[in-house]
Amino acid sequence: MSVLTFFKNKKVLITGHTGFKGSWLSLWLINQGAKLFGISNGIPTQPSLFEALNLSSSMEHLLFDIRESERLKKEIKRIKPDFVFHMAAQSIVSLSYKDPLETVSTNVIGTANLLEALTHIDKKCVSIIITSDKCYKNKEWIWGYREIDELGGRDIYSGSKAAAEVIFNSFFHSLYNKKLPNNRLATVRAGNVIGGGDWAMDRIVPDCMRAWSNNEKVQIRNSEATRPWQYVLDSLSGYITLAHKLWQDKKFNGESFNFCPQAENNVTVRDLLNMLGTNWGFKQPDDSCIITGSRFKESGLLRLNCDKALSLLNWMPTLNLQESVEFTNEWYLKFYNTEMNMLDFSIQQIKKYEKKAAQMKIEWAIR
Repeated sequence: MSVLTFFKNKKVLITGHTGFKGSWLSLWLINQGAKLFGISNGIPTQPSLFEALNLSSSMEHLLFDIRESERLKKEIKRIKPDFVFHMAAQSIVSLSYKDPLETVSTNVIGTANLLEALTHIDKKCVSIIITSDKCYKNKEWIWGYREIDELGGRDIYSGSKAAAEVIFNSFFHSLYNKKLPNNRLATVRAGNVIGGGDWAMDRIVPDCMRAWSNNEKVQIRNSEATRPWQYVLDSLSGYITLAHKLWQDKKFNGESFNFCPQAENNVTVRDLLNMLGTNWGFKQPDDSCIITGSRFKESGLLRLNCDKALSLLNWMPTLNLQESVEFTNEWYLKFYNTEMNMLDFSIQQIKKYEKKAAQMKIEWAIR
């Protein structure tokens, strides 16, 4: 059965469903016919993709903090999900410097609360725990990090994501592996995702769109930092592919997978600015931005190795960097410059993305 038809009528719980990636995943699964439930502690940004798409009308929308362990346990027992995608997190690096305990509490204790709550499900359930590419101890080397490489972090956010991976491993081996045969879990790592509808602070694309839509220059911390820029649906296609495979085959239970873009998508912030700015009338990156310097320590180079996902899951990225930028720019230009219904346009983008993946004969997209 195709991944695109598999989730029909399945009960899917997404934590952090009101965020950027959570909203896209919610829309995609709703469009596939899933029965969707979401838990978040609020609407994280204004504007909000979740609100722009009016997703609360198509799912059960629950607002509370995943650190409320008893409430979380109660709702999971009630919902009895077939699938869980855990995205709820404090995901902004700069905020981890301002409030480190909030970051650690949300990302580590929140994840532990979810893992504990899932032990009370007495039915088959697949859970995908989303962490980050920043969970790896970054040695600033040119090679992509593999799933077996050392975890760590010199900033609070990175450390919290590494800690979440360690907690996952501990829960899996002590409470899940043989004691809870119906529960199957895995962690996934991706980063620097771009796409329409992201308005989080201190991220390059949202910062650009806020500034440029007001005819202002965007403030950039480090124009020479290199990142693997990945379209949002490319990362999400990896998550749902793994969930599908894990439902079918227990051999992936307890594993971790990287999902990353094509090698050519590893470019500097300056290069990305140049590509994004073309559709906004900027001829040179310097016309569009002001370099401020970073207020905190950031990695200069970070990339992932995705050979494991390519080999074991038959997954591969669909869009190259130019296509990823085009999808992203098209969404924001429609939002800021037209009266188009963004739900309809977002569904159009999903269909266009699925068609491209099918043309490439990527396994998850073949119906």
